[in-house]
Amino acid sequence: QVQLVESGGGEVQPGGSLRLSCEVTGFPVISYDIGWFRQVPGKEREGVACINVNTYYEDSVKGRFAISRDIDNDIVYLQMNGLKPEDTAVYYCARGPFATEMCRPHKFLYDYWGQGTQVTVSS
Repeated sequence: QVQLVESGGGEVQPGGSLRLSCEVTGFPVISYDIGWFRQVPGKEREGVACINVNTYYEDSVKGRFAISRDIDNDIVYLQMNGLKPEDTAVYYCARGPFATEMCRPHKFLYDYWGQGTQVTVSS
């Protein structure tokens, strides 16, 4: 059974850091693109970053966020530094295509999703 479970969200002050985890069961993370997305109420879910052999970041998080994976334990991480109030959202991880040469966090490409974890950046 395919399952993705996010954790690590919380509330931090601007400039703070959080590390999100996405624990995967039912398939090996080494074999698929894995993406992180976020959504605020009333807006479309947007891609943040993705990973396979390579990594990709949207411009809004480039240089502040880092995606990585632990292939032994099937966990994908999103290290978030220099957090801003506009990063506030529910963050989701999702399974994408069978490992491509270059992943892209386009939500229509992703089939299995976690339940999300709330990140709030506020002073």
